[in-house]
Amino acid sequence: MNNKFLGTGVALVTPFKSNLSIDHDALANIVNFNIKNGVEYLVICGTTGESVTISKQEKKDIIATITRANNGRVPMVLGIGGNNTMQVIEEIKSTDLSEIDAILSVSPYYSKPTQEGLYQHFKAISEASPIDVILYNVPGRTSKNMEAATTLRLANDFENIIAIKEAGNNMAQYLELLKNKPEDFMVISGDDDLALGVVLAGGSGVISVIGQGFPKEFSEMIRLGLRGNAKEAYRLHYKLMDVIGYIFEENNPAGIKAVFEALKLCDDTVRLPLVPASNNLKKKIQHFVNAF
Repeated sequence: MNNKFLGTGVALVTPFKSNLSIDHDALANIVNFNIKNGVEYLVICGTTGESVTISKQEKKDIIATITRANNGRVPMVLGIGGNNTMQVIEEIKSTDLSEIDAILSVSPYYSKPTQEGLYQHFKAISEASPIDVILYNVPGRTSKNMEAATTLRLANDFENIIAIKEAGNNMAQYLELLKNKPEDFMVISGDDDLALGVVLAGGSGVISVIGQGFPKEFSEMIRLGLRGNAKEAYRLHYKLMDVIGYIFEENNPAGIKAVFEALKLCDDTVRLPLVPASNNLKKKIQHFVNAF
């Protein structure tokens, strides 16, 4: 098993200034805040990073800022995915991956391919990628579930497909993956609310949204779960449970950016078509942060 991805990875936000330009100083501060508080790895330009509204040059600049701030301290995963297979392959081939430990590639959205189409998409990505690939199944965003049988087929057929970030919020599918996966294949939770249960069932950890706001407590919860210390792990889970619900109440990443605004780490600005958290939600989040 690839131990560099055991534990907590955080799906980093992209902080923006009020003029919608990227706040690179805030981004570096968030990276340092997470590493100092114990997260195991960083995930760059995923959904939480508002990847669909980031330009190619901005993505390069974001990677450079995070790489400098990280300074080799923890592994880094880069989001490269989409529903145009040829374009995804072109981005893989044209991106400098020398500092990147794995690609996180989302299942094709909008197009709604068959299970065979999903298999062929990821087969092509696996064959094009010079580094490891983490699959990402998030049917709530893609409108198409990648079934456990398809994930397991890919896991068995391609050596560089090392893991899946499973975010279907479906415990039965998690358990099917954990029961039937190859020994060295990693099942990583993409659902913050289910992450501890998945780890206790045999999962390898989480790629988290809320973890970047409360990295010390969340990453310790996952480490306790990996050690089988359910009682202490759930003590932390219950402490964080309300805010996990809050950050997904309206949209992601508006919720986690409201957390960062309350922590004074970055503004809550998002790019359209997303809008910032409502005042009511911000008040709940601010109250939680003040009381935490």
